[in-house]
Amino acid sequence: MTNNSYINNWIKEMAELTTPDNIVWIDGSKEQTKALQEQAVKDGTLEALNPDLLPNCFLHRTAVNDVARVENRTFICTREKADAGNINNWMDPKECYDKLGKLFRGSMKGMTMYVIPYSMGVVGSDFAKIGIELTDSIYVVLNMLIMTRAGQQVIDVLDSIGDNFIKGLHARAELDENNRYICHFPEDNTIWSINSGYGGNVLLGKKCFALRIASYLGRKEGWMAEHMLILGVEYPNGETKYVTAAFPSACGKTNLAMLIPPEVFRKKGYKVWCVGDDIAWLRVGKDGRLWAVNPENGFFGVAPGTNEKSNPNALATTKRDTIFTNVVHDLDNNTVWWEGLNDNPPKNAIDWKGNKWDYTKYDKKDKSTCGAHPNSRFTSVAKNCPCVSPKFDDPAGVPISAIIFGGRRAKTAPLVYQSTSWQNGTFVGSIMASETTAAAAGAVGVVRRDPMAMRPFVGYDMGDYFQHWLDMGKNIPNPPKIFHVNWFRTDDEGHFIWPGYGENMRVVKWILDRCEDKADAELTPIGYVPKPEDIDVEGLEGVSTDTIRELLRVDTASWLEDIENIREFYKTVGDRVPAELIEELNGLEARLKAAK
Repeated sequence: MTNNSYINNWIKEMAELTTPDNIVWIDGSKEQTKALQEQAVKDGTLEALNPDLLPNCFLHRTAVNDVARVENRTFICTREKADAGNINNWMDPKECYDKLGKLFRGSMKGMTMYVIPYSMGVVGSDFAKIGIELTDSIYVVLNMLIMTRAGQQVIDVLDSIGDNFIKGLHARAELDENNRYICHFPEDNTIWSINSGYGGNVLLGKKCFALRIASYLGRKEGWMAEHMLILGVEYPNGETKYVTAAFPSACGKTNLAMLIPPEVFRKKGYKVWCVGDDIAWLRVGKDGRLWAVNPENGFFGVAPGTNEKSNPNALATTKRDTIFTNVVHDLDNNTVWWEGLNDNPPKNAIDWKGNKWDYTKYDKKDKSTCGAHPNSRFTSVAKNCPCVSPKFDDPAGVPISAIIFGGRRAKTAPLVYQSTSWQNGTFVGSIMASETTAAAAGAVGVVRRDPMAMRPFVGYDMGDYFQHWLDMGKNIPNPPKIFHVNWFRTDDEGHFIWPGYGENMRVVKWILDRCEDKADAELTPIGYVPKPEDIDVEGLEGVSTDTIRELLRVDTASWLEDIENIREFYKTVGDRVPAELIEELNGLEARLKAAK
């Protein structure tokens, strides 16, 4: 399929290691894809769903021990341990190749090795990076055809790329959780994944390549790979402004990415466009601004909680050409269901484990009674999203006006504030945090630091990652402004004060107004906070200017309590935390004490 000797020799070497019976190249054609779908249904990998209600949709179940990303089995393999950093698990590359080589040996005997050439980003654009994944899983093939730009369009450029591609090897092997490894060799442009069949561990273009390897490449080459959505706000005059935003899990990231503006804004002519829901690659453009693309081609979304209220656009996207993983199978109409979809659980159903499910035994407080796994997923084509951006396939990407960081804090962070500079904004991102909720295991209210929402995804030392942010700021002549939002502030009874969902558009609008110096703000110890009257509450019932004033209040005592926690986190990162961020922390503490 290619004359590229680097690629052919590598495939030959990996085939000699794994000994498949056949090797099949994935060309992305409709004919081949349909044949693979039929084969997957025949062998039980997929179940075809109702073609009238869910055309070209399928259901898949993973092994019961293989349902999520496994951070404790995920390794960064650099020659020097210090280059992987304290936050990542590290293994010596030689040791890792030896250990995993034994597991891979003969792992594809009796099976087919599929060769998936794919591009992250539009093929041929300045942003694009080529990868090839070798896998024994049809499920992986069909998901990668949705999630990446895969097939013939990539095959056509392979002859010209030399050894400049990311080498990915995956085998399900025994699905043995004690020998499950997801290993990244950033110095070798290589990813090896074994003993898993779950998407987050085996769709190697996603977190493995597009964040862990890409973040390493970005630092080396002068760009950024970030765990961020990309959102466009179209104004009534037809102009569109773009933001990126990073949130830890369970903080409303996908909902914001596919936001539907409140009715009062829609009537005025505002629209919101989704460029990406999960990952952004950012480069400095010729005009001195920061430009972003979504390197992916689909959505790998969490199903539970997705419904007509929380995310109607995501739900609409799943109605065709979707692979559902670990959800409930409704046998009466051959469709799917999950907790939070609606209040009508199917009465004749199979749960995510493949067992008969009795919905009357379901207890919200007991996850073991769920019909769908809490981390069940849908893999959907981005182009099927009703609000997908017209710029989705633009090879130049979109210019970014603002970067938004977010967290889940009951008292500490106000609804929104703006950093005072790029350096201060980097500090704001570095201390991002969310508090555990009743839904999470363990104690409630425990603060977990998740810098830039990248804690599990930086492919090198976190302190060096912070330094790269600072360095990028010096190389962007017209940098975006940096903000922080918190949709989760609560009253004394623990109720959320801000309504969230589509109403978050009101905060995004203030942010964009600030970027154009169209809105005022007050300087506080933590940064610029809106004047309460500048957050547009028109048509918003139950939220007055006084409510906004409380949401924007800087709780000095809570912030001072937070300082020590931040210092402890920086100690965890280690001695590569840039001095500029320590200065920012000391300055914040001094300003807070002066404001007491």
